[in-house]
Amino acid sequence: MHTQQHAASTPLVSDLAALALWRIRREGFEAATPQQRSPLLRSRANNIRRQVIATIDKAGLGHVGGDLSVTDILVTLFEGLLRIDPAQPAWEQRDRFILSKGHCAVALYSVLASCGYFSPARLADFAAPLSPLNGHPNRRKVPGVETNTGPLGHGLPVGVGCATAAQIMGQQWRTFVVLGDGELQEGSNWEAAMYAAQRRLGRLTAIVDRNRLQQGASTADTNDLEPLSDKWTAFGWETHVIDGHSFDALLDVLGRAPGDKPRAVIANTIKGKGVSFMENGVEWHHKVPSAAQVDAAIKELAA
Repeated sequence: MHTQQHAASTPLVSDLAALALWRIRREGFEAATPQQRSPLLRSRANNIRRQVIATIDKAGLGHVGGDLSVTDILVTLFEGLLRIDPAQPAWEQRDRFILSKGHCAVALYSVLASCGYFSPARLADFAAPLSPLNGHPNRRKVPGVETNTGPLGHGLPVGVGCATAAQIMGQQWRTFVVLGDGELQEGSNWEAAMYAAQRRLGRLTAIVDRNRLQQGASTADTNDLEPLSDKWTAFGWETHVIDGHSFDALLDVLGRAPGDKPRAVIANTIKGKGVSFMENGVEWHHKVPSAAQVDAAIKELAA
């Protein structure tokens, strides 16, 4: 047991093989035509979803429904849009990415590993004793993580701080923050949104994973968010509502040049996306699939 814990606690370092593959994929994506790009991302997203299922299965815990709903957003950013260098996680000119809904860490870890921030083999250590891959991301332990998240409502305020720093220093890097929709019931988000509009933080993008379900119930039954688009607009943001599983739509709106307002993207998604018996099921917020369900999910995602 002591040996296993020691192995799991080993610091995460860049994985050269995974990094090389990510660079090849990125070069292929940039060389592809617009019509070719969505299929490339869709194939990668299916791989990530299978990894999410396998990781949660081994650990015996996780938030599979939200992991699957946010996967397409993460893949679009890390495989196609973010200006990053996984070999240099602290590169000063990198774009900043913050997963405010930190409980969906497995999706983020799977994407980071596939980019080479650390070895994909380390995903087997998720939630193990002393593992750096905890249930919520820790910036001191996981390369590619900008800030610790878990307590909801903190990611956007930190992202506003990042975007403000870039503005003050005259830097060109952008900041992207992914929020859960239930998380928007936290007032700190709206304080941050108001400030971002006041400062005209055009290089800041907030992406809402709008799957309409939170722990135990729908967002409408818990604390209704609608009219959500109107609220962001009223707070002074450039607002878009898209299909969060359409790579064409994600690439279009997230890839646009910054304007003079912060940008809010309400990405309509499906909790449990890609696995038929998980889709739109509130119980899959943190339910762990059985062995038979894991097999069924992997087969669906491989089809």
